[in-house]
Amino acid sequence: MDFILQPWPWYVSGPMIALIMFLLIMVEKRFGMSSNLRTMCSMLGAGKKNEFFNFDWKSQRWNLVVVLGAVIGGFIASHFLTPNEAVLISEKTISNLQVLGFESAGKTYLPTELFSTSALSDLKSLVILIIGGFLVGFGARYAGGCTSGHAISGLSNLQRPSLIAVIGFFIGGLVMVHFLFPLIF
Repeated sequence: MDFILQPWPWYVSGPMIALIMFLLIMVEKRFGMSSNLRTMCSMLGAGKKNEFFNFDWKSQRWNLVVVLGAVIGGFIASHFLTPNEAVLISEKTISNLQVLGFESAGKTYLPTELFSTSALSDLKSLVILIIGGFLVGFGARYAGGCTSGHAISGLSNLQRPSLIAVIGFFIGGLVMVHFLFPLIF
């Protein structure tokens, strides 16, 4: 049980991801989580209102099963396979986050200052979540996929747009953490 409860090293999880990507390439499928939003909108009839959603969604049912598996797997992992609520991050990161007002840093999986139900009554937290959600949704659509789709699937298919998108994700992340995050908090 200790093997399952501990984070898996890169030399176990990396080859497992590579094997899945190899199998998807062999059956000519492309993986991406954000593309499931398009599929669900198409299922619900959005194709009648917008041409973007007018496609054969049934050909993407397999990817919806991946989403269902991710939800079930996440539930099992968080409720039965997580030995504690804290995320293992460095003491320096914890102290830096606490200086910015995140007292739950290092104690919980998600910062309660942003992700608790009481945070929804705080105007600043609500605005941050709404703007962040909009930027993630817009960015995934504008980039033609999300981070997992580009970084895992796109790069394994040697797609140049995915390489450009992943470089952009890293640059955006660095700008956010080093410049914008301290300004916001």
